[in-house]
Amino acid sequence: MKNWIKLIPALLTLICTPLMAEDFRVGVVDTERILRESAPAVKAEKKIEKEFSTRDQEIKKITKQMKELQALLDKEGVTMPDAERRNKERELANLNVNQQRLQREFSEDLNLRKNEELTIVLEQANKAIQAIAEAEKYDLVLQEAVFRNPNIDITEKVLKYLAVEKSDKTSDK
Repeated sequence: MKNWIKLIPALLTLICTPLMAEDFRVGVVDTERILRESAPAVKAEKKIEKEFSTRDQEIKKITKQMKELQALLDKEGVTMPDAERRNKERELANLNVNQQRLQREFSEDLNLRKNEELTIVLEQANKAIQAIAEAEKYDLVLQEAVFRNPNIDITEKVLKYLAVEKSDKTSDK
């Protein structure tokens, strides 16, 4: 009799688990894809690109000057007067230092801005995921998974939601 009493919880678990599992809805979202393909992410990328294009052009201009000066020194450095050659070498060294400084500042600022914009995109994506989960009665939505069954992947729904949300905001203005 005692053995049967010990088996009752196990039997109840076996009977009730399939019943509970039928009502349990799970969704999975590919966050990387959201950060690459969503309308807010694409807009943020274009915004950053526009914001940093002048600085990028400046760095490219200095790099071009350095290459031209180096080519001049390689070609005519031997025949150039010593004073002029030293001036050109000093100018090249100054350009190099300036270019490295600008490149470092550019990279730091670009990374900072990208992180700021991606944070905003993630907040929008999280709101979209929450709205979809509530509307479609999901019990659990995961943003990272080693494997995801395409049947439970709701990434496309989130992308569409963000695209519609973006167009709604632009039409309101």
